[in-house]
Amino acid sequence: MNSEPSRVRSIDAFRAVTMFLMIFVNDLDDVPNTPQWIHHAKMNADALGLADTIFPAFLFIVGLSIPFAFQNRIKRGDYHAPFRIIMRSFALIFMGFFFSNIDSYSEAYGVLPRPVWESLLVFSFFFIFLNYTKNTSALKKYLLQGFGWALLITLSVLYRSKDPEHHWLHFTWWEILGLIGWSYLVCALIYYYSKGILWIQAAAWIFFMFFNLDFHFGMLHFLDPLRDYIWLSGNGAMQAFTMAGVFVAVLYMRLRESGELRLLLTGMLLMAVILLNLGFIVRYFSGGISKVRDTPSWVLICTAISLVVYAIFIYVVDFKNKFSWFKIIKPAGDNAFTCYIVPGLFYPLFEMTNLQYPGIISEGTGGLIKCFVFAFAMVWLTGLLEKVNIKLKI
Repeated sequence: MNSEPSRVRSIDAFRAVTMFLMIFVNDLDDVPNTPQWIHHAKMNADALGLADTIFPAFLFIVGLSIPFAFQNRIKRGDYHAPFRIIMRSFALIFMGFFFSNIDSYSEAYGVLPRPVWESLLVFSFFFIFLNYTKNTSALKKYLLQGFGWALLITLSVLYRSKDPEHHWLHFTWWEILGLIGWSYLVCALIYYYSKGILWIQAAAWIFFMFFNLDFHFGMLHFLDPLRDYIWLSGNGAMQAFTMAGVFVAVLYMRLRESGELRLLLTGMLLMAVILLNLGFIVRYFSGGISKVRDTPSWVLICTAISLVVYAIFIYVVDFKNKFSWFKIIKPAGDNAFTCYIVPGLFYPLFEMTNLQYPGIISEGTGGLIKCFVFAFAMVWLTGLLEKVNIKLKI
């Protein structure tokens, strides 16, 4: 088992696989004649596809990472946690706001074609959030970041919306990065100010699960005016996934200290069985299983799936030392933020050049293979960029 206290390889492996699958299912979204169970379930369907489990797993991993990240910062003598939490959350929410406006960009009224605007947006974030090394001079860093901000401001001025009620950048939804940012903000602050006390993490997790349940039973409609603008008053689903990860991570740390980490596997499997049963019970009273509607059954069942999957990673990686099995996609675990952003450079490029995939890899089995290859290519590119000191950090 990995004895290094500051690095838990099972989390890295879990994150790498989840990030790889996120790229895969996103790329597969518009590929016809592929198995429906891989895709997102439709809005009104009472169903669960593979794609519906990926984002919950990622939020669960965000929660897993919080206690260990705080532990590492304390060891380095960094006690500015609240400030870092707020700034990191703001960066994610800020980027989510811009990414969510891409789909409503109007080429009829905008100065730039939409793919060009989107590509330049991604480039601006690279310059702003690049993890500049210690060898980078202060002048060079400020010039590059300044260029990124200038580019972003220019793109903001040039933006025009096709939404008839808005002409400029406006709120549509928080997008994946924004949802992560809000959830991280809430859960990281809970962990920090509760000093990592185990029962408080458990209580917060249970609170958000009940918050989600109460929302779907119509008990929290008085919060509706705020929900579209402040995700703090959302339906609790995202925070429930993240707090589940925080709770498991704290439990991991306590049991590892006492030399009883194997008990964690049993505990996680028991929790998964309970949540799975509850998920199918409330399925009949709260709108079925639906990611689009954040139903309680989706929250409970996906949390159970994350618990089981992470228990497997703990056994394979931490107990059996098989992290080498995941080396091929390791960059996706080490630099998930970069890996998430990189595909945003390629999709606009395909549109600008009017490139078309050959028919054999545009649908069916060929399409599945193409999406797997694309996901591997994005992970490989992330690793290549890391080797030349290009990686994003917030």
